[in-house]
Amino acid sequence: MFSNILIIDKRKELSVKYKKSLEGEQITVNISRDLKDAIMFIQNNEPDVIIVSESIGEALDSICNKIRVLTYDTRPVIVALSKSAELEDKIRVLESGADDYISEPVNTEEFKIRIKAHLRRDIESNLDDVTLLPDKKYVRKVLKRILNSGNKPAVLLAGMENFNDYKRKYSEIASNKLVQTFVAIMKSALNDVDFIGQLDETNFVIVTNPYSAEKIAAFLTFAFDTVISKFYSQSDAKRGYMLLKSDGTAGMRGNFVSVLIGGIIDNYEMIKTPKELLTRLMSIKKTAKIPSGSNYAIDRVKITGDNSVVSSEVNQEIYIKEPDEALAILLRTTLELQGYNVSENFDINSVQPPAVMIIDSGEDGAGLELCSDLKKNTNFVNTKIIVTTSIHDKTSVLNAGADLYLPKPYEVTDLIRWIAYFMRNLEY
Repeated sequence: MFSNILIIDKRKELSVKYKKSLEGEQITVNISRDLKDAIMFIQNNEPDVIIVSESIGEALDSICNKIRVLTYDTRPVIVALSKSAELEDKIRVLESGADDYISEPVNTEEFKIRIKAHLRRDIESNLDDVTLLPDKKYVRKVLKRILNSGNKPAVLLAGMENFNDYKRKYSEIASNKLVQTFVAIMKSALNDVDFIGQLDETNFVIVTNPYSAEKIAAFLTFAFDTVISKFYSQSDAKRGYMLLKSDGTAGMRGNFVSVLIGGIIDNYEMIKTPKELLTRLMSIKKTAKIPSGSNYAIDRVKITGDNSVVSSEVNQEIYIKEPDEALAILLRTTLELQGYNVSENFDINSVQPPAVMIIDSGEDGAGLELCSDLKKNTNFVNTKIIVTTSIHDKTSVLNAGADLYLPKPYEVTDLIRWIAYFMRNLEY
């Protein structure tokens, strides 16, 4: 579980004895023999448990107070070690911020069991209720330790796309089952020394061996796509997408849930904080997006230049294909007043595709053919397509790949509302 323990103790033999009794595959133990160095280590690594001995040369209650005033994402457990068994000493130290007080000499086995019990409670207090995985605060703490260590393992960010649409249609209970299934798949691909934690409802962080990272990513995308069809109704599975409920006569298409994974292997240059690492991983994950299905992208030193993955600017481009000239002018004027950049000229090979496209189906169905072609083009994977039509055939429009079917005549205010909805939910 990537747990970290710090022992603050001047005694060489006894501190090493304690360290050896606690270390394991998922537990790292460090020793500080100076309080100043210990404070620096605590700030850089945020250990889960801090064992402090009175041998350090300062009163235990004073040391506990100094540790408690430091800022943490998660609260560490402080265990005080003292030769005193006096009740007054115990009360004073516990009131100063210690969680436990152990009188020495102590049996080594008892010491090990008590410390590991504190570790277990600390981890359990930071678990997500649905997945029982370490939460965002604990994940950030683990990433902070990685960035401050000499060893740089591979880090993967696995996220579930289109999850909110699934949750909206199939209920929170069904969506929780889907998340738990994905977690089970991830756990099956990891070994005992790997770490998995949860950033939010749909994003998970995996820390693993650099040599195993790509195999794990390939397995997760394949396994998820293999089982996902079981989570849909027969009608949705046959159709190939979710038909979402919407206001009025409009019909909204919801793509199936997929998994995107972004990973970093060795390429930690210019990354100093967990926030920067997560931002880089999120950017890499977005490059893995394809028109349908799960996929992954891995950033390596050998194939990636410095700062090659950057966050895109917000896309405010809207394309309109509307044969009715009066309506086209009305739409253009209204959308420009809303702050969007509107164009009626379109290049399918454009480097910067529009965020939203409003396409009239046309009497000959040319608009639907264009919609179908765009959905097969990876350059338009993030573009949302609204098809307006006087031919009231919702199924044909959505089957062509439209994200929204909007029958004519419609209120311009309704169209503006749908555009705002798509803009809020777009990933750039």
